[in-house]
Formats: sequence, C-alpha cells, structure tokens
Amino acid sequence: MDMASHPALTAARAYAPTQRLRWTALAEAAAEANAFYIPEMLCAALDHLADSTVHVLEAQQDGELIGLMPVIVAGRYGRLPTGCVTNWMHDHCFFGAPLIRRGQEAAAWRGLLEQLDDAPWAPGFLHLRGLDAAGANAAALEALCVEQRRGRREVHRYDRAMLRSELDADAYWEANVRAKKRKELRRLQKRLADLGTVESRLLTDAVDLSGWCDEFLALEASGWKGAEGTALASRPQDAAFFRSACTAALESGLLHFLRMDLDGRAIAMLVNFRHGEGAFSFKIAFDEALGRFSPGVLIEIANLHAVQGDPAIGWMDSCAAADHPMIDSLWAERRTITQYRIALRGQGLARARREAAFALANGVEALGRRLKGQG
Repeated sequence: MDMASHPALTAARAYAPTQRLRWTALAEAAAEANAFYIPEMLCAALDHLADSTVHVLEAQQDGELIGLMPVIVAGRYGRLPTGCVTNWMHDHCFFGAPLIRRGQEAAAWRGLLEQLDDAPWAPGFLHLRGLDAAGANAAALEALCVEQRRGRREVHRYDRAMLRSELDADAYWEANVRAKKRKELRRLQKRLADLGTVESRLLTDAVDLSGWCDEFLALEASGWKGAEGTALASRPQDAAFFRSACTAALESGLLHFLRMDLDGRAIAMLVNFRHGEGAFSFKIAFDEALGRFSPGVLIEIANLHAVQGDPAIGWMDSCAAADHPMIDSLWAERRTITQYRIALRGQGLARARREAAFALANGVEALGRRLKGQG
C-alpha cells in the first residue's frame, strides 16, 4: 500500500476502518516492539505531521501482513547531494524499527527491500535510522543482506539509557544510584513536601485526558522548549498529533501518563507509550520555576516505581540522547541504537545510479575516517 497514491495524504483517517485493523494485528504479533509505528501513533503522525510524501510499505505473505515500514525520500544524505530513501522518523519519533511479524523476519525484509528495488520513486539507497543493534530487525536484515550479497554498512551507533530489571523499584534504586545522589534527592523530596502536598498519579480515567493534555502542553511551553519554539504547543500540528496519539493510545490501553502535583497543580508530567511488553518514554515537562527541587528527576523516580510495579511492562526505553546526564545517572541498562545504509537494486539505469550513490557514500565515509585517523 503506497500512501503517495492518494491525494493530500489524509489517508490515515481514510484507511482507518480497514488498514488500522490489519496494522493492529501486525503490531500485536511484532517481533520487536516500536510504539512509534503502532497504528495509534502512526495514524496520528500521518494525519498531522506528514509534511512530505510518506510511503507506507507493506510486506505480505499468503495474504497476511508480515511487515510495515513508513519511508520518505530525502533529497540529501548528510552533506552529499545524493537522494536516498529513509525510514520516516518525524521530530517526535525516537525509534525506527519497522513492524515485522514474529517468525517472518527474513520474509518481511525481503518483501520490503524488493518493493524499494522496484520503486521508480526510490533514489540512491536505504538509510535506516533508529534501530536496536541487538534487535530482531537488525539480525534478520544482516542475514538477508549476506544471503542476497546486498551491500550493508553500519554508519553510526550510540548507547542510550533503558530500564530492564527484575528488581523492584527500591532495590533497583539502591543498587544503581550512588548513595550521595540518593541522599540529595531525598533532601529535595523533603524540601518540596515542606511547600505543600505532593502527589504522584497515573492517568486512569479517559474523562481526565483532555485536561491532562492541556496541562502538559502548557507546562512544556512554559520552559526552555517554549522559548526555543520546540515545544509541542509551538506548532498546532504537533499539539494535534500529541492529543490524537494520546487519545488513541488510551483507548487501546497503551498510554502511560504520569504527573506530579504540588497542592493539586502539576509541576512535572511524563508521557510514555507502550507496545507489547515494552514502553517508550516520549516527553517530559516540568515547572522550571521550581528547578531548585529538580522536579524532572523526582518524577523519574515516581516513574521508576510505576514501571517496576507494573507486571505488564517488562522494560522501558528512555528514548534519550547519548550521555544524557539525568537519565543515565538513574537507569543502569543501555540500548545500542544504530543506523544502516542498505544498497538498493533495480534494473538498467536505475540500478547503475543506485550502485553509484551507494559507492559514493561509502567512499566519502571512508575518506572521512582516514582524515580523522580512524582507519
């Protein structure tokens, strides 16, 4: 199914009655969790954030949907004036693994790559971003590229914090956070409690969702993100995406929305989205006027207890940048996030151009490493 074949790309709504059921069934059977591509979030993103043409590739086997990957065409690859295809990761998408049916990983990748090989709109190569280097997607893709003798290069990787432990919250806290930091945070919790009643709670009633979304948007916009124009409320389409994704996820039981109140007023809020046994930390907002109490850290402590106390959540990806000073000091586990450059094939002139683009990118990258003394 090619989203580009439909006018104005309003197709997430248009396809919802039929496609969403198929996408949901695939998401429930996915080999690797990715909350950003489940229909609750993907449809919201297609409705509100698709500034350019998004091709939603589907791989099928015997009439069954076994793979789904949204992609776009990028006019450049880094500094190179070479077009390429890349998995669609909008500004609020922090993981890029396609949804692939468990047990059908190789067949799904084969189908997705064949579609790109045959697509007249697909230039250069496939630039895959935001994959777990140790995940099912990466393993199946590597094996298929070896089988097909298809070019594959890892072009970047970094580690980011994640939470995966059998310990309860208190034991995890004691085992992984330095004693000096624990003491300081207990002092901040006490000082904050001196100002009034502090309460942490999860969203459980759909009636409250709209108000919580309003408060989150206002709280985030009140800080540095609002000043820099990167808060969700800074652009109407971003705010609409946020509301739509939260609404759909809550209806499906996949929204994990936490807040910390001081005398009934939100001073920190945290939004997570679940998929399978995993969860993905999406956005955090806090009252910067109370920065001396570190409300962002304190709500992460509340989140630790909420996650470790929920038997339905086996792990949580921080979705944070590498070497994040706050979450890295609280969560001990790490997830390696990688990017790949995958050669595309085709026929005639299209194949020659793609081979040249892949070789050019490889050559420029190798030259850059030599100039830096890395090989």
